[in-house]
Amino acid sequence: MTARPLGRCHGMTKTQRMLAAFAFAGAAAGLAAPAASAAPLAPLTLPDLPTAAPGMPAGAQPASVQEIGAKLSEGANQLNQLMELPNQLEPLIAPVQPIVELAGAIQ
Repeated sequence: MTARPLGRCHGMTKTQRMLAAFAFAGAAAGLAAPAASAAPLAPLTLPDLPTAAPGMPAGAQPASVQEIGAKLSEGANQLNQLMELPNQLEPLIAPVQPIVELAGAIQ
């Protein structure tokens, strides 16, 4: 195997090296330009709450974003309780588990 001269890219021709240099320079200029001319960001605004459909009960429509968050949090808590249900039922299942496994093996 012969040694390559210093300063050469592995397997790239001079044209390929020039194209790569132009691509890197263009990418650097493209990334720098938007950052330099960036306008200050507008404050974040929340969307309007949806209006109630005809015939919908009064309490069905949330009155604020905080109320929506509270309902989501309540639903997440209920889901967490459901996920813990197997752990809570384990003491009740453990004594009869050998019988259930034996019945499954007989089938």
